[in-house]
Amino acid sequence: MLKKLWDVLGGILAIVLVVTYALLILNANFAFISGDFLKTLDIIRTYGSLALIGIVGLEAVSRRCLIIKIIYLLLCAIIVIFLFFPDTYQNLIGAIA
Repeated sequence: MLKKLWDVLGGILAIVLVVTYALLILNANFAFISGDFLKTLDIIRTYGSLALIGIVGLEAVSRRCLIIKIIYLLLCAIIVIFLFFPDTYQNLIGAIA
């Protein structure tokens, strides 16, 4: 049941991202989009790609054991932390180097 939900959400998001990328590529050549709509497309491109990765991954681990699900969710959490707190990455590199 849950796998089917992730499948439908992933399909919808994939279609939205294909349309978004097509519009952005066309706009790069012909410059017919500007202002807030262009900013919205950029946001969809950035966060939609990450959301699609998350949804497809959740679909993949939906029937796996609990340990695999926890590992996947932890990796997703790391990505989100680095996305919203870019200084964390610099601190991590500084601690390693």
